[in-house]
Amino acid sequence: MGMGHPLTSSQFPSNGEFRVLTRNRRMHLRFISSPKPPLNPITLAASHSFFSTFSHQGQTDLPNHLNISFENHDNIDQTPTNQSYWTKHIHKLCTVDRDVDSAFHLLSHICLRGYRLNALNVSSIIHAFCDANRYAQAHHQLLLFITSQPDLLDERTCNVLIARLLHAATPHATLVVIHHLINANPNFVPSLMNYNRLIHQVCRLLKPSEAHQLFWDMRKRGHFPSVVSYTSLIGGYCKIGDIDVANKLFDEMREAGVLPNTMTYSVLIEGVFRKRDVERGNMLMGKLWEVMGNEEDKLVNNAAFGNVINSLCKEGLFHEVFKIAEDMPQAKGVLEEFAYGQMIESLCKYGRFNGAARIVYMMRKRGFTPGFLSYNSILHGLCLEGDCFRAYQLLEEGINFGYGPSEFTYKHLVEGLCRECDLVKAKEVLNIMLSNKEGKQKTRIFNIYLRAVCAMHNPTELLNGLVSMLQEQCQPDVITLNTVVNGLCKTGRVAEASKVLKDMMAGKFCAPDVITFTTIISGLLEVGNVQEALHLFRSEMPGNGVRPVVLTYNALIRGLFNLGRVDEAMEIFNSMVAGGAVADCTTYTVIIQGFFNSERTEDAKRFWDEIVWPSKVHDNYVYSAILRGLCDSGKFDEACDFLYELVDCGAVLNHVNYNILIDYACKLGLKKGAYQILGEMRKNGVAPDPVTWRLLDKLHSNGRNQYGEDSTTDYRDHVPEFNS
Repeated sequence: MGMGHPLTSSQFPSNGEFRVLTRNRRMHLRFISSPKPPLNPITLAASHSFFSTFSHQGQTDLPNHLNISFENHDNIDQTPTNQSYWTKHIHKLCTVDRDVDSAFHLLSHICLRGYRLNALNVSSIIHAFCDANRYAQAHHQLLLFITSQPDLLDERTCNVLIARLLHAATPHATLVVIHHLINANPNFVPSLMNYNRLIHQVCRLLKPSEAHQLFWDMRKRGHFPSVVSYTSLIGGYCKIGDIDVANKLFDEMREAGVLPNTMTYSVLIEGVFRKRDVERGNMLMGKLWEVMGNEEDKLVNNAAFGNVINSLCKEGLFHEVFKIAEDMPQAKGVLEEFAYGQMIESLCKYGRFNGAARIVYMMRKRGFTPGFLSYNSILHGLCLEGDCFRAYQLLEEGINFGYGPSEFTYKHLVEGLCRECDLVKAKEVLNIMLSNKEGKQKTRIFNIYLRAVCAMHNPTELLNGLVSMLQEQCQPDVITLNTVVNGLCKTGRVAEASKVLKDMMAGKFCAPDVITFTTIISGLLEVGNVQEALHLFRSEMPGNGVRPVVLTYNALIRGLFNLGRVDEAMEIFNSMVAGGAVADCTTYTVIIQGFFNSERTEDAKRFWDEIVWPSKVHDNYVYSAILRGLCDSGKFDEACDFLYELVDCGAVLNHVNYNILIDYACKLGLKKGAYQILGEMRKNGVAPDPVTWRLLDKLHSNGRNQYGEDSTTDYRDHVPEFNS
């Protein structure tokens, strides 16, 4: 792709070049001279039905391990009429070998040889498809089995298979199967449990009116709705905000003699609170606490309590949660320890970590100990919110009842404390974590601490941390030393980093790796020590058996370009290519930026034409480097042409690429040009981001400052979507 001439779309890779080649495969049956049992019409219909579907998938030839010969009829176990043998064999393939394709393939093959399909075969195949999480195939294949032999399955088997298909949570697909079963056998009735599950799943899809039709169909077929039926349907209407229908169903179930349980009350309370009817919600909660005392199934009580607490937190009624925590109105219906745990979980779920800490305080005052997982969730959430001091306070309190933070929580806590420059507390957290760790676990804990200190740009504390590690008889690994080296180089103390590297090469610590050398090479170039950096690259790395990677080359090339040593940087690039290393987008971005910064615009353009574009290794960062470089060089028109050429070649640009041109158009006062680029941006499917609008607003602000407030209209007047 040249900078100054148009391109054809064939020069740029596109998704249209990738084609999927398909071919039809035929099944070739070998005719056998031995006599075969005759096929009766039912067997032939069944075989043809599901076999034709299977052959459509391109899998009609038997695998080698299933290429069974039927020529030897002396062995009765291998004749296709032996129902017991083949039923067991197919079941083994499905359950033991977990090879449903081979099982189905074999079944298709032997049915063409006279085998009569039975209910156990169907059950094995359908369950195996479900076990493989291939529910769509399970639904489809069961439909074919039903169509081919309508009287094959009894009612119990049908209900078992329906229950299994319902695990897919695709109720409409399962309903199609049920309709086919009823058409095949008008006396078939799905079980009450299957009806309830269907109603629940349809309600979860926010279609309670369809679920209500199922509810009526269930009654018409002789089932008496249970409390689960009514509860699922009430919950469905509450989810879509139709509380009036939910109330009618609630009254209807009591009139029908079905007593609502605690779960029924909880879903109705959820719907009432969603409508912000707090008064009625509190009245229903009072009734719920009464019913909980009479409910024998404590698991139902637990689920109902959790549902109520979650709905209160979801609707922002946290004061109600704290009131429940203080009064505990559920009495013995729900264990207090479980109730507190549920409150902590729901409050953390909705980001109320300080509120959860308040629940912990109530627990401790009443003699309960919070679960370590719940307590850890509070600390972790506080750290993520930036309240590391409150998290540290809870950590100190938690130590009294044996709590210790997870490593992930420890990482966030120590990083937060280091950001606040509170090294005293950070060290205390480190000591707490080290108290129950051994060996490599200690090393990992120190590594997390040193990485947090590294972000403080405090080289003294980094070295002190390394000394403390050695005093604890904890051997630093290469990650530890790389962290220390990186921290020293970032603060300009490259000489001390080099000493650490020499100690590593001398065997005092573990051997350095490519990251160690790359970090120090980058640090040396930052301080202008090119000779030492090249010595490490050309002599020490090979001497220690470390092969440079693309990251090493990128660091070296960037450093040389920053120092204005362009020719040496390109020598490194050429040696990289000659050595077999593959340049990445970062390599090309660094080189292009380096050429433009060194005012070698023609070299940058030539590098793009001859190296980058033919390599097909380029991304938005490379495009941005070229666009910005051309604009900085006063070649705005050429930058626009380059962007349009990229689009014509099928390159996918992002808003940053367009914003670079809009920014320079605004700086040049080219209002029309800026909006033209905005139009191209929108035409190519890239939505303007806040930066885009700020740049345009700045353009109009400059116009108002220069010509007066009334000299221009609002910038949105130039955008079609604001005028429509």
